[in-house]
Amino acid sequence: MLDVPLPFDNLGGIVEAVSAAAATPAAGARPPIRVVLADDAYLVREALGHLLNGNAGIAVVGECEDGRSAVRVLDEQRADVLITDIRMPPTGHDEGIRLAARLRDSHPALGVIVLSTWADVAYALKLFESGCDSRGYLLKDRIRDRAQVIDAVHVVANGGTVIDPKVVEDLVSSRSTTPTARLDQLTPRELETLALVAEGRSNAAIAESLVLTKRAVEKHVNAIFAKLELGETEQVSRRVKAALLYLANPSVSATSGR
Repeated sequence: MLDVPLPFDNLGGIVEAVSAAAATPAAGARPPIRVVLADDAYLVREALGHLLNGNAGIAVVGECEDGRSAVRVLDEQRADVLITDIRMPPTGHDEGIRLAARLRDSHPALGVIVLSTWADVAYALKLFESGCDSRGYLLKDRIRDRAQVIDAVHVVANGGTVIDPKVVEDLVSSRSTTPTARLDQLTPRELETLALVAEGRSNAAIAESLVLTKRAVEKHVNAIFAKLELGETEQVSRRVKAALLYLANPSVSATSGR
């Protein structure tokens, strides 16, 4: 498992910087995206609160220190998006990832962004293994980039996916070719198939959508795995890896027509 610490200090300076940022124009008549923050570190919540509340299209409606209270606050405030730390009480391990998985069933319309101090590919893959829609994985270092965090909130609130570039970089760092180069090896039909894999569809659902036999879909999927050089392990799924590589390359995704 790759577990590389990234710099995340000077939180006080971050709070001060984002407090001074100018508010963006109002987003028409659309109601603001209601966001709940879950992090056991007060300064992180403070930084995010100042950053997001300066945007007319977003409103921070609640804060909490752990996953258990997060569910209660989400329900009380009818939130659209949860931004959660990856490690919270009581164990300080992967509470944010497990919370996101539970919310997939209990709050299917909710967008969730998991923040981590660590560029951990395994955690990212675990977050996306039950589907990529309405989910985001960002490093806490991104709090320094106000526009990026605001964009991420809008993306997951509208059912999209956000993946930190550092995570994708680490995912393919051991390969000799770039992810885009390997995606370029896929045929148009394989790209169509991969687009549906990225939506979390099963082989049977893909076969129905593309009007193919299930056996034909299986051949396309196996060809995708081979061309992307994705080996199966006990910890992670090739389908999730393939989806991350696809979603991380919007120019290639656009050519698939999806």
